[in-house]
Amino acid sequence: MRLVVVALAMALCAGCSNRPVGVLTPVEAAVPGTTKVDLLVATTREASNDVATLYTGERAAGVSLDAFTVSIPPDSRRQIGEVQWPRSLPPNPETDFATLAVKPLPDVKAAKGWLDGHLPKSRRVLIFVHGFNNRFEDAVYRFAQIVHDSGSEVAPVLFTWPSRARVFDYLFDRESTIVSRDAFEDTVWQVASDPRVEDVTIMAHSMGAWLAMESLRQMAIRHGKLPAKIRNVILASPDVDVDVFASQWRALQGTQARFTLFVSRDDRALQVSRRIAGGVDRLGMIDTQHFYGELQKSGIVVIDLTAMRSGDSLNHGRFASSPEVVQLIGQRLVNGQTVTDSDVSLGDRIAAGAMGVGQTVGSAAGLAISAPLAVIDPNTRRTYQGQVERFGRTVTETVEDPGAD
Repeated sequence: MRLVVVALAMALCAGCSNRPVGVLTPVEAAVPGTTKVDLLVATTREASNDVATLYTGERAAGVSLDAFTVSIPPDSRRQIGEVQWPRSLPPNPETDFATLAVKPLPDVKAAKGWLDGHLPKSRRVLIFVHGFNNRFEDAVYRFAQIVHDSGSEVAPVLFTWPSRARVFDYLFDRESTIVSRDAFEDTVWQVASDPRVEDVTIMAHSMGAWLAMESLRQMAIRHGKLPAKIRNVILASPDVDVDVFASQWRALQGTQARFTLFVSRDDRALQVSRRIAGGVDRLGMIDTQHFYGELQKSGIVVIDLTAMRSGDSLNHGRFASSPEVVQLIGQRLVNGQTVTDSDVSLGDRIAAGAMGVGQTVGSAAGLAISAPLAVIDPNTRRTYQGQVERFGRTVTETVEDPGAD
């Protein structure tokens, strides 16, 4: 227990970021050399009166729909896998991510109109679900980066659920995913039932993977099976109880969708989640030698990233460490090709983990979608300094307690 608490304390002591909060006010024009990314966003968050934030972390009674256009700086002025947050407002599109347009969509019919107008020739759709500890703007900008850096030919749909973006509100966030299950199920169903859509990939990270699996389970029970158009489901570092996942999987009733799991046995964030959950293993940190055969028989592909060097002290974002390889594999997954450890050289696996997750959902996954409890956005520390200081005192007492396990 002592080591886990110390790891959490290290995360809490990360330096504060100076980036401003509330970056969604549209700027008037883009800059030559920038790239525009159009997103369809569905959210169960409560609307905000502030046009710079649009939605809070609280729960709404229904689903809101918006069309976003985000500007991304020229490739020569940014690094793949990173979001260039403005240091001051308004943002400078030459160097920063910026919002160009936000259009509220009144109903599902309008959203389907947007989708039909943005389908590529492949007629593929990528639906992304973020994890714990995300503001609305975090989810929007990170997914825009994901879409740009992956280069995948897809229509991007973001589903963002209520998250207070506070490390101490893990349980609130967890229960917010429960509140959002029906809404996510309906979002997926509406996309998959669109006659122009031919292929749907669902990508979910950490706590968002629990939301995705619960909603797919519901859909399979309600309709007898999942829509055939759902071709790929990618779960990155899923914060899902392994026993719960087994139950969810059985309820899918022999789905034909390709499932890919990205796991790390030394994921410290999921180690914390495991302790909170009463010691039950999390799917994202399973021992592949123990579970691999059973999962393989079920048709689930498991990519073990444990041997890969990690870019963060918690080993939760290592699938995003090499954007180039992540981009390559990510495009293969979205395009319907199965990826296994043997498809990538050992050197590449150690360097980048064969991670389709990453740039389909881009290496931003490691940046944007925070891990359970142990990953804290520096802005959370700034906003909730008092909570952090109180927690720090608790950590000190725990570490110094000779009876701690």
